[in-house]
Amino acid sequence: MKEIAVTGGKGGVGKSTVAVLIAGQIAKKESVILVDADVECPNDYLLTNRRLGNSVSQVIAYYPELIESKCRGCGLCAQKCRFNAIFAPPGNKPEFYNDLCANCGLCWHVCPFGAITKVKKSIGEIFENKISNNLQLITGLSGQGVDETGPIVQDLRKYARKQAEMMGIETIIIDTAPGAHCSVINALLGVDRAIAVTEPTPLGSHDLEVIVNVIERLNIDYQVVVNQADLGDINLIKNNFNREKIIAEIPYCQKISDGYGKGELLALDSHRVEKCLEKI
Repeated sequence: MKEIAVTGGKGGVGKSTVAVLIAGQIAKKESVILVDADVECPNDYLLTNRRLGNSVSQVIAYYPELIESKCRGCGLCAQKCRFNAIFAPPGNKPEFYNDLCANCGLCWHVCPFGAITKVKKSIGEIFENKISNNLQLITGLSGQGVDETGPIVQDLRKYARKQAEMMGIETIIIDTAPGAHCSVINALLGVDRAIAVTEPTPLGSHDLEVIVNVIERLNIDYQVVVNQADLGDINLIKNNFNREKIIAEIPYCQKISDGYGKGELLALDSHRVEKCLEKI
């Protein structure tokens, strides 16, 4: 099994479009799973003209809760929390901030008095949709008010791998969120290859540098796709990055733009799409 992540430091550059089209091209020859890991704002189901799909799993996280009768106000839990999710003034009992909590469980493990227990909470859902005989779409969606979405992406990828193993599917395409935050890192960790999508603009070049730095720190092989390559200045990308990593320059295409807007990317003229993606 191989996992390929389609990512990009900047939103709006066509990352999801490229991910959907790659999955669609692979599906013409073999089975593939497309994973929408932009869990705060998934849209691959819209681009394939589908509804969100069937909810197949809840993503569960555990948060700390204080047993006040046992707490001595030592503040050790706050000292050890790397995410600053616990506030404990000297001599006072701690307060927990779930919006900062990474669900690591360190606080209830280090408490010497057993004053912290854990409570279960659903933080997201996983949906599954059959797009075609060879294409499965698995979508993650975070719950309202959930700021730390990394655990949702982790569970989403585990579910996708399990489904791929059960169905004998050898390729998983992961559409990450834009940016370089924890959710994106969780989508990239351990993939076989990353495809960074950008545009030939100053912001596109800047944000490509950010995501490439992350990819290189994770020791992942990567390639760059410049979308709408004939709009803007392509030299902003070519002069600032390793040209050998730039494997495709996709020109602006009105039909692809219309297909995006109508949710009909997979119904586009196959020859035109194949020409755009032939080097990816």
